[in-house]
Amino acid sequence: MRLAAIFAFAPLLLAACVSSPYGPAMPPLPATSVASPVAEVTVPPPQYRRQLVDDPTGASPGTIVVDPANRYLYLVQEDGKALRYGVGVGKAGMEWSGRARVAYKREWPRWTPTRDMIARDPQRYAQWAGGMEGGEGNPLGARALYLFEGGKDTLYRIHGTNEPASIGKAMSSGCIRLMNEDIVDLYNRVPAGASVVVLPMPQAGA
Repeated sequence: MRLAAIFAFAPLLLAACVSSPYGPAMPPLPATSVASPVAEVTVPPPQYRRQLVDDPTGASPGTIVVDPANRYLYLVQEDGKALRYGVGVGKAGMEWSGRARVAYKREWPRWTPTRDMIARDPQRYAQWAGGMEGGEGNPLGARALYLFEGGKDTLYRIHGTNEPASIGKAMSSGCIRLMNEDIVDLYNRVPAGASVVVLPMPQAGA
């Protein structure tokens, strides 16, 4: 089934992480360098590398559509095309779906675990209850897009990762993660206010 059909039925509420107005023209796609004291040497399989594809979503240009089942994020372009990025998604029980907007963006963002994360694993997260400064070791990576709905923070983010091997897998606390070089590319293309749709994971046995 085309994603356009699924897109039409995406839930409306989040489950609780000059040039075109939709971004600059498509640049060359080789890996770009991100200012970081440690270079990323692990790369995901070819299907999860950034590429221009036919748009399977039917969404309006400028919309971000996340397909967690297939581990892809699409930035819809004009003329029936989309930029496709490989992503890591929430592990079982932590995935989410719905609609939101990019309220604001940050470079090398500060990270603070949610109260739920601290309650689930205090040994791991309690030490960062006051927040962790941005940098190479920060779980949000090089950039982050903050998702709000109705003026309220959903607590979910689209962000980079210092664990590139996680791309294509379900192992996050619910947020959508991209390779650092890809989140930098997406960050540069997407303005605050952009629409975001995260499609639901298919039900077991469906």
